[in-house]
Amino acid sequence: MLSLSGIALFLSLWIVIPAPTRQLLPLGVGAPEISLWLLLFNTIVLVLSLVSRTKSPWLILAVSCSLIALLLSSLPLGQLLKTQQQLATMMSEGLGENYLAQVPTQLKSQMRSQPFSFVDAFTGIKTEKVRHTTGIIFAKPDGVPLSMEIYRPLQVGEYPGIVVLYGGGWQNGSPSNNPKFNRYLATLGYTVFAIDYRHAPRYQFPAQLDDVQTALAFIQQHSAKYETDATRLALMGRSAGGHLAMLAAYQQNTLPVKAVVSYYGPFNLTEGYQQPPKPDPLNVRAVLSVFLGGSPKELPEQYRLASPTSYVTHSLPPTLLVHGSRDHIVKVNFAQDMNKHLQAAGNISILLEIPWAEHSFDSLFNGLGNQLALYYTERFLAWAFYDLSNK
Repeated sequence: MLSLSGIALFLSLWIVIPAPTRQLLPLGVGAPEISLWLLLFNTIVLVLSLVSRTKSPWLILAVSCSLIALLLSSLPLGQLLKTQQQLATMMSEGLGENYLAQVPTQLKSQMRSQPFSFVDAFTGIKTEKVRHTTGIIFAKPDGVPLSMEIYRPLQVGEYPGIVVLYGGGWQNGSPSNNPKFNRYLATLGYTVFAIDYRHAPRYQFPAQLDDVQTALAFIQQHSAKYETDATRLALMGRSAGGHLAMLAAYQQNTLPVKAVVSYYGPFNLTEGYQQPPKPDPLNVRAVLSVFLGGSPKELPEQYRLASPTSYVTHSLPPTLLVHGSRDHIVKVNFAQDMNKHLQAAGNISILLEIPWAEHSFDSLFNGLGNQLALYYTERFLAWAFYDLSNK
């Protein structure tokens, strides 16, 4: 029993302890998101310890470990209701009380009915069948074939388009990442383009931005073929992909974009280099140096041009920022600063902050953090595509 209690405590500790290394980062990311599973496991272990007929100091230690683990694993759930209320308030303040008024009734009926479901946490978020096309080459810069994957509703039609960019520190990843999320959006009635881009260190900025812009031009040119309304496009990305989504959406000469969604993407790369997180499991400075070719001292203009904050003016597309308060890759204060910066310039910007979440919290599709993020992301996109005031 002591070994089970020890395992439960070890896993639960990562809900409050930040991961110090890359190898331990999955524990820091995952533990809060599976806290309901841990809560159940800790309860079972505690009950088994209490009903045990064996009386020994080891049993007392096992019960103590289980009690601490039980307390830790209950922390995210204890924050859930307050967080839901805060996120709902942020959405209403940013978009208006009745921001879904112009969204088609059919789409509203397809979206999640509540921000969090205990059933989904244990059984998973179900997605319907969609048409999924892979291996579509949209460019070959420097001889490197870049492909995209497309997810479409089963019924042929014309749909708003969502361009999805994967994360990976600008060094790895592929369009096949996050397939559940892409399928989910397609079932709502969107054409989802999961696109590729060249990676550092071989290709440094602005190669990645060039590739995103090339993909956008390809999508516009082939919009009829892929059943997409080219006048209704949104960009969405995670981490490095969120950075590229913002960067592409904020360019003056880019295609019209209705909205941009960034999950924990970097904003001011100079400040990110100068103020790394503590602990710093991925070595942020090394990641940025590989992406940009050096430090801010060596390449100040490169860092400025690669920072979404440098492009904040009025009349930018509405922006949704989703960030974990415990992010130890891109600190949440950078997201707070970016949100204020966008709003001060007269733009619609909403920051949804999830208090227990780490970087890449949405890796677990049915986890606590991703359920909340998904609920409000789908509503933000529906508003962006269908509200006539968003022109």
